[in-house]
Amino acid sequence: MNEKLITTVLLIAVFLMASFVNDSHAQFSEDMPEERYEQAWSLMNRNLAGTVFNNSVNTSWINDHAFYYTVNDRDGMLYYLVDANSQTRELLFDNDSMAELLSIADDDAEINAERLPISIQSVSDDFSEVYFTYSNREWVFDRINGGVGELGSLSDISRPAASVLSPDGRHAAYIQNHNLFVRNMETGEDTQLTTDGEEGFGYATDSQGWSSSARPILYWSADGSMISTYQLDEKDVELMHLLRTADGRPELVSWPYALPGDEHVPMHHRVVINLESGEMVRIQSDPYHQRTSNCCGLTRGAYWADNQFSASGDMLAYVGTSRDYKDVTLKIADTSTGEVREIFHEHDEIFIETNLTSRGVPNWRVLFDSNEFIWFSRQDNWGHLYLHDLNTGELKNQITTGSWNVVDIIHVDEEERRIWFSGVGMDEERDPYQEYYYSISFDGSDLRTYTPDEGNHSVVFSPGFDYLVDTFSDFTTPQVTVLRDHSGEILMELEQADIEDLLATGWRMPVPFSAKARDGVTDVYGVMYLPSDFDENKKYPVVINIYPGPQVGSVGGRSFSPLRRGNTHAIAELGFVVLQIDAFGTPMRSREFHTYYYGDMADNGLPDQKSATIDLAERYSFIDVDRVGMYGHSGGGFATTAALFNHSDFFKVGVAGAGNLDNRGYTFYWGEKFQGQLTVDEDGVDSFENQALQLQAENLGGKLLLSYGTMDNNVHPNMTHLVINELIRHNKDFDLIVLPNRNHGYANENYKMRRTMDYFVKHLMHVNPPKEFSPTN
Repeated sequence: MNEKLITTVLLIAVFLMASFVNDSHAQFSEDMPEERYEQAWSLMNRNLAGTVFNNSVNTSWINDHAFYYTVNDRDGMLYYLVDANSQTRELLFDNDSMAELLSIADDDAEINAERLPISIQSVSDDFSEVYFTYSNREWVFDRINGGVGELGSLSDISRPAASVLSPDGRHAAYIQNHNLFVRNMETGEDTQLTTDGEEGFGYATDSQGWSSSARPILYWSADGSMISTYQLDEKDVELMHLLRTADGRPELVSWPYALPGDEHVPMHHRVVINLESGEMVRIQSDPYHQRTSNCCGLTRGAYWADNQFSASGDMLAYVGTSRDYKDVTLKIADTSTGEVREIFHEHDEIFIETNLTSRGVPNWRVLFDSNEFIWFSRQDNWGHLYLHDLNTGELKNQITTGSWNVVDIIHVDEEERRIWFSGVGMDEERDPYQEYYYSISFDGSDLRTYTPDEGNHSVVFSPGFDYLVDTFSDFTTPQVTVLRDHSGEILMELEQADIEDLLATGWRMPVPFSAKARDGVTDVYGVMYLPSDFDENKKYPVVINIYPGPQVGSVGGRSFSPLRRGNTHAIAELGFVVLQIDAFGTPMRSREFHTYYYGDMADNGLPDQKSATIDLAERYSFIDVDRVGMYGHSGGGFATTAALFNHSDFFKVGVAGAGNLDNRGYTFYWGEKFQGQLTVDEDGVDSFENQALQLQAENLGGKLLLSYGTMDNNVHPNMTHLVINELIRHNKDFDLIVLPNRNHGYANENYKMRRTMDYFVKHLMHVNPPKEFSPTN
């Protein structure tokens, strides 16, 4: 099909779909006051940002016992110096004085003392000098004499656009004409590292179908002398197409995008590059699938995941993951010859995860000096660490055990033979999603706890791991930041969050809960949001905000925050009980829990959402289970649509945005991991049909509002079109919003949020919303 025909067909489809809007202004006897919408709008995430103070502490250690930190104080961004040995805390400098000194030094420039335009680089070991950058120049502040001095201009060498800096900051890697280059950030010299890159077979190319950028994907050695990357073969990968709305003719946008079952998918040809010699060495193995050993995407932070150089750079350890995510293999390559040695292989009948958090760093570490490696596995149903022999791959011993999960490896001390890590679920009496910090010996003995206080913890250890700065909180307890010693004892309280301004908005504390899953036995955990004028003697309709996973759940973080996914506080303020529930199929619990509906993604944990809501209603008489709605975006749009198709006896109203409504049309890595490889049985039925919602559209009950962005290059609109077409064929009433030229991230746009509010007010409350409400704030 030529490009002109594709353009014509897609344009006609978009206009036909956009015209099919059935959400007429039904009239009810009651009108919702506009003031109610104004109050709800004031509780949107964007309006609550900045209403909590002293909750965001950013710590930088100066040495083993001293650190400075910044905090969002009511008086502005303040800077503090703390000495753990003496347990003293003082201002690093006075903001007003610093602003005045900078203004004098910079020709009376206007300086905002509350938000000083500086970036601290370091503090001297004796705390007498603070080095920082300001106005593209380097400065020093003398804490003893109270003066500032300019040290010189920053380098005028510009960093290339879309580049990746080496750890030492001396080189910046970038792509040009499908080849990899580096710029020396000290001399400005550009060096071409590869020469044979071409369209469809470029080096370090970030082209993942659902996600792409101009930045190279690579892994630097710690000293910046070596690069691990790949040449991406996507020459035969089929294209995906979108139409950008424009005056006159729309613009066709096409890019490689592999789908489940495709014969040709992106493949990595691994290479390592020595910057000192300029030599590129190809890893001597077959091409690797475009995979990492845990969800999601290829990078963690700035760098390519599943790579580790030895200290000298002569060896590269890496993990290859099979297309179906059932097999992972640890290998070691000689970086001078490209020769590869297979070390260890693990198979999981469902799918592998080497870290249970979305975009967490894979939890494996090679210990080159002791010829061992640490491996994360769920082979006993829980995510634990194992110690293996690097020469043979054989298991030496299991390190962590129990009905709980390791989350992240924080640090490995080979000399002390000790691992610092975070974990969840170790204390059965606490929320199993709250994160705590521990260390343990390689042999599994001497488990130590550093964060004993109940809550969700975020920790920054000192370089020698003798001290830690710990910020902890939960859904109803604002952040407290403390200094602890290596026994976990609190030495100093540093900050306590101030929520006075937040409470003044009418914001109400959420209510955490547990309830029973579909099996009537397993506890699922969630959060309930109530309006500020909540009256327990009234009946409230329920709106569930859902994200089914499988890489994250609906609730999100367990720390205190006024900002929750889905603007839940704002929806609740209209007069709803809003729920978020982490159902079966979401991570951070057992493997069995996480993989519960593998092979039937349309399940989406919906039976658990239903059973938990009913369980809550038996405890709370104000919950009206006869009026239940659901909304979600992306995977949440998929789940919401499935709820209205397959569970409309319970879910009466749904607002579904940008849903991957048939994962045969979504990126191949997603469906092939969580649904399985696409196969066809002897009757011609493929293994993805049970999750294809267009095949279930005839079951629609209740009111459904669909939406999509016409330039969504993550979840393609075609999946929504397929559902729409079947709804029309079955003569089903539904509503639709098409957002021209929006990509995947339109969920919180004012128009979309207002229409979501209107839909629930109208169809769950049976009240007229204000017509075309426009917020004043």
